[in-house]
Amino acid sequence: MLIRNRFYCIALCLLSFSFIGSGSYTYKIAKVQYRGGGDWYANRTALPNLVKFCNQNIKTHINPNDAIVDIASDEIFDYPYIYLTGHGNIVFDNKDASNLRKYLEAGGFIHIDDNYGLDKYVRPQMKKVFPDLSFVELPYSHKIYSIKYPFPKGLPKIHEHDGKPAQGFGLIYKGRLVCFYSYESDLGNGWENPEVHNDPAEKRAQALKMGANIMQYALTY
Repeated sequence: MLIRNRFYCIALCLLSFSFIGSGSYTYKIAKVQYRGGGDWYANRTALPNLVKFCNQNIKTHINPNDAIVDIASDEIFDYPYIYLTGHGNIVFDNKDASNLRKYLEAGGFIHIDDNYGLDKYVRPQMKKVFPDLSFVELPYSHKIYSIKYPFPKGLPKIHEHDGKPAQGFGLIYKGRLVCFYSYESDLGNGWENPEVHNDPAEKRAQALKMGANIMQYALTY
């Protein structure tokens, strides 16, 4: 069982993650459940497919059965990587914001994946988490774009919506990237089963490789 009150020691927090899972699995990851009416449950096949790709290609040992975790739950500290997606409204109350901040300060990592229409909702909610921080666009030279697979032009564009470029934003806390926000890219749709989104094989490969970079970064830094 994990010891959860390790909020102020990143090294111990990361060490605790190694006890998650069963058998040969070192980690388990989770999708974030939030309030406000948005479809937090979108992209149901995305994380299992990403985990399978990571385990096969970058030699991670992640449990293929992803979890669902409430943003305000202590269980959030059980996962080194959490994934938030959807199309609609998101609402964090004070408990949600405080819990997520403690998780990120303690060494956790959140990947927010715009599934189209998320932007106007998620930005003010993340301001509740870190009032003094704003999203910054990460330069193409950032390690997240090259840690395993090279993306010299940054975040790949998987689905077209408004003709806007794909952009990768981040929240940097004390020099560490704690939140990666993939905007206008739809990475999660590219991870889904082919019958869900019939994307070309090249697009699916780009999405999975970029996802593997994000996962590798989250588990390394």
